[in-house]
Amino acid sequence: MNSQSQSGCVSGGRERRSSGQSSSTSSAGFFGRLLPGVMKLKMTDAPGEMGRPVVIPESQKQLMKEKFKINQFNLMASDIISPNRSLSDIRMDACKRKSYPVDALPNTSIVIVFHNEAWSTLIRTIWSVINRSPWKLLEEIILVDDASERDFLGTKLEDYVASLPVQVHVERMGERSGLIRARLKGAARAKGKVITFLDAHCECTDGWLEPLMYEIYKDRKSVVCPIIDVISDESFEYITGSDMTWGGFNWKLNFRWYPVPQREVERRGGDRSLPLRTPTMAGGLFAIEREYFYEIGSYDPGMDIWGGENLEMSFRIWMCGGTLLIVTCSHVGHVFRKATPYTFPGGTGKIINHNNARLAEVWMDEWRNFYYKISPGLHQTDYGDISERQQLRDRLKCKSFRWYLENVYPESQMPLDYYFLGELRNKETGHCLDTMGRKASEKVGMVACHGMGGNQVFSYTKRKAFQNDDLCLDVSALGGPVKLYQCHGLRGNQLWEYNKQTQTVVHINSNQCLDKPNSQDKESPSVGLCNGSVSQQWVLGDLEWKKLDR
Repeated sequence: MNSQSQSGCVSGGRERRSSGQSSSTSSAGFFGRLLPGVMKLKMTDAPGEMGRPVVIPESQKQLMKEKFKINQFNLMASDIISPNRSLSDIRMDACKRKSYPVDALPNTSIVIVFHNEAWSTLIRTIWSVINRSPWKLLEEIILVDDASERDFLGTKLEDYVASLPVQVHVERMGERSGLIRARLKGAARAKGKVITFLDAHCECTDGWLEPLMYEIYKDRKSVVCPIIDVISDESFEYITGSDMTWGGFNWKLNFRWYPVPQREVERRGGDRSLPLRTPTMAGGLFAIEREYFYEIGSYDPGMDIWGGENLEMSFRIWMCGGTLLIVTCSHVGHVFRKATPYTFPGGTGKIINHNNARLAEVWMDEWRNFYYKISPGLHQTDYGDISERQQLRDRLKCKSFRWYLENVYPESQMPLDYYFLGELRNKETGHCLDTMGRKASEKVGMVACHGMGGNQVFSYTKRKAFQNDDLCLDVSALGGPVKLYQCHGLRGNQLWEYNKQTQTVVHINSNQCLDKPNSQDKESPSVGLCNGSVSQQWVLGDLEWKKLDR
């Protein structure tokens, strides 16, 4: 067991360095400034330097695979790389030309939560902050140990951080509490004017901090995120992320990256070095003014462990008067894993369902129905007492979720206006349309109705598309087939007219009616000449039909 697993904190750090230190350091960082020249040559030739991938010899591949299971990334590669490795300056030229009033910017406390983290990734995260941040802006680094069980994360870690040239505090959770509560503990310890949250397997790049602090300096209600670059879990290669994606979400309330829409490009006048107004954030890496963090309700303390907290905070920021930005001149790398190495009490799925239900009930108004319909069985989820969060929403005079969809995220997969949300049941066969979990460009299925929603729930939107999450029914040729394609909102092949009197579903472009499967394909609906047959009649069930102005 970790020798410091009891609740408490330990502080370390030598006398702080000159506050005039610049973030424009050599690639060798702190050590390079001590031993310039020789150090720089050695560093750039070493494994992983300048963000290059690490290649493991064939003779060590089996050991590499065994070690991979410990943290679900290539631990052998990480351990080979210097804790102080160099990275290329990946900023766009317009960002490199920017200057910031460092003396006027707020300082920050960096909060890093870890649980059984690998030594090399944790230490590399810390050193990347130290090496690439102006010390004047760096109040402290706060490490929050969420009940780790590895000995090297106990006294050894405390002794190590005590020797670092900045203040580093180690806080200990008394028991496994999860990311949300551990971050709250770190925030309570913070003294900086801004709290910057990072994960424990990150690498900050040149010039990462100043543009984040500058946006908060201009507007204290701005919550800012860097571009999150990819550190390969296989080779630890540093891969630059796109500045043309922003955060969104689907009906299941899964965070997703989507292309930045043209309207946001135009709002910035085509200047990609200006921050993006993103609808949601990934949640792992962001900065927020400390007092504002508490003013808007910090984290929902009723949420458990991890999951959904990023969307809850995103909705709350926008709906309650704040702004959420991706600052494209700030880059931080993050190790993205294909699977989690951690276990959670009650299981991951149960925890995320609990958290998502809380955010849906408090913030999403009638659009929570999309979440419940696409996720069978979640109506019965015990989401606990939400009265305090509802009171928070009232107290802050937050806007409606409809306002959010209209003004912040009109591109959302959740339609702003819709006539119907439920199943499409064929009157003759009694079977329902079903996505079958298929992807874009594949045919929609038709099977026995189960009444559980999920793959059988469709929204008939005001734009007259039949939509399941981000996929719409689409016909591009006479006779079909009926396929699923990414919803584009441009009508065309995705335009359908439902007649409540005749119960027909007409594909407008081809003037064909949706029909039961034919002999050529008995598992998918067909389209054909409208003939008034019962097989072309469809019952749209279970939520009340909404009256909208056409």
